[in-house]
Amino acid sequence: MDASPAAPLDIWLPDLARFDAAHPLRTLLRKADRMAPGARGYLAGLAAHFTVPGGLPAGALTRELMVGDAEGASWLCADPAWVQPDLNGARLLACGQMQLDMDEAQAFARPLKPVFGDAGMILEVSSPDHWHVRLPAGTPTPALAAPEQALGEDLYEHLPEGADGRRWRVLLNEVQVLLHQHPRNAERRALGLPPINSLWLWGGGTLPSHVRTTLKGVVSDDVLLGALARRAGVAVIERTPQAVASSSAGRLVDLQDLPVDEIATRWWPVLQMVALKQPVQWSFASGERWLHRPWHRWRFWRGGRR
Repeated sequence: MDASPAAPLDIWLPDLARFDAAHPLRTLLRKADRMAPGARGYLAGLAAHFTVPGGLPAGALTRELMVGDAEGASWLCADPAWVQPDLNGARLLACGQMQLDMDEAQAFARPLKPVFGDAGMILEVSSPDHWHVRLPAGTPTPALAAPEQALGEDLYEHLPEGADGRRWRVLLNEVQVLLHQHPRNAERRALGLPPINSLWLWGGGTLPSHVRTTLKGVVSDDVLLGALARRAGVAVIERTPQAVASSSAGRLVDLQDLPVDEIATRWWPVLQMVALKQPVQWSFASGERWLHRPWHRWRFWRGGRR
């Protein structure tokens, strides 16, 4: 999915399997040319577009984007999360996008800050859904799975092991005990909202000296994608129908986090218009890719299902 000066507009979509046979995109794909598979999954999709030396320090990148003070320290993402106990352990059911406002986020974070402080760390609420941990200079960052890799799975399979990992397991256990007892969770349950009963720590590292991409610009509301693009020096435009309509070759339009029903209603008219004006690469989070050129709409003989 690497872009180049001649690359078409790239539209990043959810997994192909989520689009049923009646979705309008399926009609367009039947007339398009199938390409070799691309990256699968959120993190692989980012890596296909951006080169970051030494891995992906999501904590430092997103902190720098949101607050601008990430330079000179190591950072972890500490995203508010919902963990559900079961017979075999506990499963990560949700992480980030927990429908918090800033007042509620600060209330949940308040009793946790001394726990991190005792460990020599600083817990920062950068936004309601994006929290960060600043680590002491020289502290090695643990190898922790990204939320995408752990959602729905046993929490304890993704925690650091051994003696070096023990401090993180103990820290997370203290956090979970405090959040389990937090009175705000009773209010959330009364409103039908999931509890905030854990933090997911991931994406450790320092701010990279540079990020490279061949993209000319990005249309997205995703924080990490936006952080990578800004670090690479390319424009990041808020995702609106108007921004999608004005996008052109060499740019990435990020829709991969949207429900397919919303794509069929709010976004499809503008996507259809874009496809009539220029070549479009339709890249799905599950790896499938198609190239559609404006003249492909005349391929009436292509009637098979995809």
